[in-house]
Formats: sequence, C-alpha cells, structure tokens
Amino acid sequence: MRLPLRSRTFLATTLLATLACASALPVMADTPPQVTVYRCTDASGRVALRDSPCADGATQQVRSMLRPVDGTPLPPRASEPTAGVVDPPAPQVIVLRPPQPMYRCVRPDGSDYTSDSSEGNPRWVPLWTLGYGPTRRGPSARVETGDGRGSIGVDAGVDTRQRARGGYYGAGTWIRDECRQMPQGEVCSLLGNRREEIRRRFFNAQPTERSQLTNEEQTINTRLSQDCDR
Repeated sequence: MRLPLRSRTFLATTLLATLACASALPVMADTPPQVTVYRCTDASGRVALRDSPCADGATQQVRSMLRPVDGTPLPPRASEPTAGVVDPPAPQVIVLRPPQPMYRCVRPDGSDYTSDSSEGNPRWVPLWTLGYGPTRRGPSARVETGDGRGSIGVDAGVDTRQRARGGYYGAGTWIRDECRQMPQGEVCSLLGNRREEIRRRFFNAQPTERSQLTNEEQTINTRLSQDCDR
C-alpha cells in the first residue's frame, strides 16, 4: 500500500530524528529497549493506537518510544518509635473541712464568754433555786401521844424522811451555762482581734507568758488560715 505524501513525510522526519538522537547518545549496555507505536485513523476518523501496523484503508503514523522501566525503589521508611503507654495521673482528693465552730455562753449574772464547746461551764445549785420544795402529806396538825405520864408533839404534815436526811434544802444538782453558736464572720473577727491583742502584750510579757502567747497565736493563725482565708 502506498502512503499519502503527508504521512510519508511525517514518517521520514520521525525516523531521521530518532536516528539522530540514537547516534548522539553513547551506546550503553543497559539502554532500555524501544517500542514502536502505530497511530491508525480509519475512514470514519476514529483513532487507535497499536503495537502492529494499521489495517488496510487506515491512515498510519509510526512513532518509536523508549519502553518504560521501573524506577529505583524508594528506601523503606523508618518506622516511628512507638510511644510508651503513660498511666493517667492519680485522681486528686480534696477534703473540705467545715469551719471550727465557736460558742458564746451566758453566766447567771448576765456576763458572757466564748468557748469552743457547746457545753457551758458547770455549776452546782441547790434544788430550791430551781423551784423544788419539801414534800408534804397534808395540812399541819399537832398530834399528842403519850402514856399518861407525859406527851410528845409531832407535825403530821412534814415528810419525816427529809428530816432523816438532814433537811431538804441541802440537796442540789449540776447545771451548765447556756451556749449558742456564733456566726462565722463574728468568729473570724474575734480571732483577728485576739491575735492583735496577743502581739501588743508580747513585748511586755514575762518569758513564761511569752511562751503561752506564742502557742496561742500559732493556734489562732491556723484557724484564721483554714476557716477565714486570712
């Protein structure tokens, strides 16, 4: 089959260019082989690439190309070190302590004092001061008894058992002063004032008293820090 002039010119040009490139490159033993590609266009204009000559009636274009080869493989990527397993931190436990209470207690005479305990100072009082009195069996009556040679008078209304114990008015009991819890703000203010008083007295105090004042101030400082944020 005779190729059209345009196709023959393109083919000749391609062959000359291929030969020129081949003559310019040094011959090497490891030069990759070439591959010939046929570009075929049929009467309907459809194009197909083949590795063999085109069929009759198709326009053919031939090109020689280097056969692709696998490139140099990349070196294996170094594996990243595995991070060590870190144990979670232990939970932090915070214990909230309620403020230490303080109480204001009242004496029988109306004066007051402060205490860390809700139980006021105990005191001994006779029962009669609390409204208790001697027991009576009935109205008083004097009964005369005797054997004819004389008489003895007895008060029938008084419980003679009280007489045997030495009298009812000698009995008594222990009672405590009434105490009420103070508001926390008042407690903090009282502790702060007491600390200032200790510091003023410290310079004129004797060595024994200074030791007592120092211990008391340390206790107050602890309470002010824990209960009053001071």
